[in-house]
Amino acid sequence: MAEDNDNEQDDGVGHGQGVGVVSKTAPKTKRPSLYKVLLLNDDYTPQEFVVWLLQAVFKKDPEEAVRIMLHVHQSGIGVCGVYTYEIAETKVAQVMELSRRNQHPLQCTMERE
Repeated sequence: MAEDNDNEQDDGVGHGQGVGVVSKTAPKTKRPSLYKVLLLNDDYTPQEFVVWLLQAVFKKDPEEAVRIMLHVHQSGIGVCGVYTYEIAETKVAQVMELSRRNQHPLQCTMERE
């Protein structure tokens, strides 16, 4: 009998030993990076156009649009909103297109927050 115990080896195959549960870990999703859409001041674009643009593109109410416009006018640059990359890129393109179409040199950029 003692000999049988010495000859048994735990190879993990079959004998009910070493049985485990395979668990699949869910991939952790990362929050997307956010980007600030920035409006740059110039000496030619009318303030009324900037206020209209902030309302049309960024859905700002009239008071907030005026506040942002004045900040851009006084500081030289201002944040219009913070968005995911694709949305920020689209907003910049809309501002640039509307500015060109209305013959204004207004500049708009985006940067990672």
